[in-house]
Amino acid sequence: MSDTIYITRCPVPTPLGIAAHLGWFEDEFGPDGIAVASLQDGRNEALRTSHIDHSLRHAFRQGGSIPALWARSQGAATSVIGLTWIDEAQLILALPGSGIRNVRDLRGRRVGLPSRPGQRIDIFRAAALRGFLGALSTEGLGARDVELVEVAAADLSRAEVPALGEHFANPSSVTSRALYVAEVGALLRGEVDAIYAKGSLGLETAHLIGARIVIDIGFHPDPLVRINNGSPRPLTVDTAFIDARPDLVARFLRRVTDVAAWGRARPQEVLDFLGLETGSTHDWLRLAYRDDVHTRLDTALAPAAVAALSQFKDFLLEWGFLPHDFSVPGWIDHAVLDHKEFQCI
Repeated sequence: MSDTIYITRCPVPTPLGIAAHLGWFEDEFGPDGIAVASLQDGRNEALRTSHIDHSLRHAFRQGGSIPALWARSQGAATSVIGLTWIDEAQLILALPGSGIRNVRDLRGRRVGLPSRPGQRIDIFRAAALRGFLGALSTEGLGARDVELVEVAAADLSRAEVPALGEHFANPSSVTSRALYVAEVGALLRGEVDAIYAKGSLGLETAHLIGARIVIDIGFHPDPLVRINNGSPRPLTVDTAFIDARPDLVARFLRRVTDVAAWGRARPQEVLDFLGLETGSTHDWLRLAYRDDVHTRLDTALAPAAVAALSQFKDFLLEWGFLPHDFSVPGWIDHAVLDHKEFQCI
């Protein structure tokens, strides 16, 4: 057993991120002489790559499902021990002068998909494609009804904004601020007619460029329309850690699940922590995640969430984002929730 447990999360609302800010993991494992290290805080690039490929032992990850699904598809020995479904704004944006006022107006138009071909898994292209297809499905349309246009994109590196990074609690939220630069540029230059953006940053981007929100599918009544990289978000851990120390894994999960009850009584504090994670203010967070976001921090293994994750895996496989198929139900480890440490401590 290592003397360090590693955690990593995306710059989005996650119970793991809130528990980390509260210092609960240090409180839980410090007395055992076990340190807890966040991959977001380190400068070791080899460690940070584990956020995508889950190659690090004794590591927990909660965030977008695309990297977790890709890692499992390409052979990473991981298990899902929890799922959190926090709905968020998922926007299709167009310029006011485009004539696109509703989803039906997208027929025959050019929709922009960011493309980062040098990456192991093109997360944001997959998310944008899923968002467009979800929006089109609300009017009985599909991929054949639009022109899919590749937009060359690149991520901002930490090295480019070292001073700025000092002002953000989650350094990843600094680089994510530039997430939609390529798509916005293509939209403003008239190279595409519509783009996809999500979360508080998506809403801020729409306001900044004066875009029309054609549709927001993030809170659509049909959950199948909402399924994407962030809905649901899996909590994964290397399977060898469960096999070796199921008690420690159960204790970690218990602190993550405790965030739900803590948050329900503290709406303002939840927004404070989500602001630290995303870099957005309370107003944008309320718009993007709704006023009741503090009541939706549950981490469990609800059958509907498992089925949604499985459907999303099928979508990624169909569109060539995953190298190999696998069973999502077989990836789920229910035993951690049933472990005596989880039940009794």
